[in-house]
Amino acid sequence: MSAFALIDEANSALAQNSTYAVYASGLVLTLAMLAFCVDLAQTPGRKERVGEAAAHAGDGDAAAGTSATSSREKSAGGATAVLERTETHSSKRDLDGDGGSDLPADPAPRKWAGTGMALTWLGTAALVLGIALRGFAVGRPPLGNMYEFDLVGTAFLLVCFLGWSLRKDVRWLGAFVTLPAVLFIMLAALVYYTEASKLMPSLQSYWLSIHVTVATLSIGLFTIGFVITCLYLAQLNREEKGKTGGFLKALPDSKTLDRLAYGVHIIAFPLWMFTILAGAIWAQEAWGAYWNWDPKEVWSLVIFIVYAAYLHSRVTVGWSGRKAAVVVIIGFACILINYGVVNVYFVGQHSYSGL
Repeated sequence: MSAFALIDEANSALAQNSTYAVYASGLVLTLAMLAFCVDLAQTPGRKERVGEAAAHAGDGDAAAGTSATSSREKSAGGATAVLERTETHSSKRDLDGDGGSDLPADPAPRKWAGTGMALTWLGTAALVLGIALRGFAVGRPPLGNMYEFDLVGTAFLLVCFLGWSLRKDVRWLGAFVTLPAVLFIMLAALVYYTEASKLMPSLQSYWLSIHVTVATLSIGLFTIGFVITCLYLAQLNREEKGKTGGFLKALPDSKTLDRLAYGVHIIAFPLWMFTILAGAIWAQEAWGAYWNWDPKEVWSLVIFIVYAAYLHSRVTVGWSGRKAAVVVIIGFACILINYGVVNVYFVGQHSYSGL
């Protein structure tokens, strides 16, 4: 057997193992989503546990408050020893940085939420492994078609969520992040899958890694912003109707959700703007023009305009609430059209879906 045949066989094995890793990630993330759902389903019973914990707090709360502050003990010689304890748990529950806890009290460990987080870490690791194996199999960055774009964007969605979880308590968001992640993985595996292959000449540029990587990262963040916006609308409806039960009790209030969605979009929007600028520079190198009014370029510009209108209206007009949420939903719908419709059904210079 020749050396080239051995290399092809090894690459085929890597591609097959990549597919197995992607399937495994979808399965593990599905289990994570179910664990998060069980945790949310247990929310109504937490009110009773909170009441029981408050009834037995008593001296324990006073002792905890005393230990959280500076205590000084003077010795016979006049020396002073200062003991300080920094509170970290409450800072993780302060989601928007206003100094207060934005989540309801949890007197008992949330085992199902912890299980969901552990499975999310495992599923994300499997997905990243699958993407890496795909890259090794083709000898290039795995960013050349819709299958790979889908997987990398989903990985960024999960990595952003997990990175956030290291600083803040976002277990309440777990079910609503793993759900689209599972759907995207299923879409990639069942609809967008293409055999591992080399890039076409027009894509063989270092700009591929820059342009597409930033694009997938921004879409992962836009997805989180969209999810939080939908939760904001549900929470606002619950508050306006005066409802007190249900799993939404585990979520922050509507004002906090609105601020969180705004903060995520502030990060995602400059990344999308950079995506367009990097694409224009790459287009100049590849096709001799910065802008050609290609369908993909037009829809990327539409997405930019919609989210720019969202951020601008919040700063200048003071839009918030339902009006701003509607703009976010329109913007994310444009992203889905750009990815799932324009890439497949419109012929242009960006026809690289691989389908």
